[in-house]
Amino acid sequence: MPNIVWIWLATFVVFLILEVLTPSMLFIGFSLSALVSGVFAYFFPESYYWQIGIFIVVSAILLPLTRKMAKRFTKESPQITNVDAIIGKVGLVIKTIDPDKAGQIKVNGEIWRAVSEELIQEHEKATILKIIGTTVYVEKKL
Repeated sequence: MPNIVWIWLATFVVFLILEVLTPSMLFIGFSLSALVSGVFAYFFPESYYWQIGIFIVVSAILLPLTRKMAKRFTKESPQITNVDAIIGKVGLVIKTIDPDKAGQIKVNGEIWRAVSEELIQEHEKATILKIIGTTVYVEKKL
């Protein structure tokens, strides 16, 4: 087997390893292109320009296809982050919340200033409705 075939096979393996380490479906196209070029090099070992051309063309074809497949198979729902993540969560009131006076609620280990339209006693549970600034708006959990 000509040395150029081994070079293409090594390139195939390197891109395959990169794909396994970074599962983004970016390197799989290059990996398959190197394999196709290696097969071509086996039959036509002296045609270096053709091998490189085949690698480039096959990569150009496979790159958008593999990215499209990756997006189809890895549809991710948007992650709710920061303070929005506690909306809808239930917390424990640690300081009585009065309609006329703010209290405090503990949610996910954090203490928040809390207001409500109803009286919620200490040690009762309340649901987070919304957050404005550093104040959470809550209602008594039924």
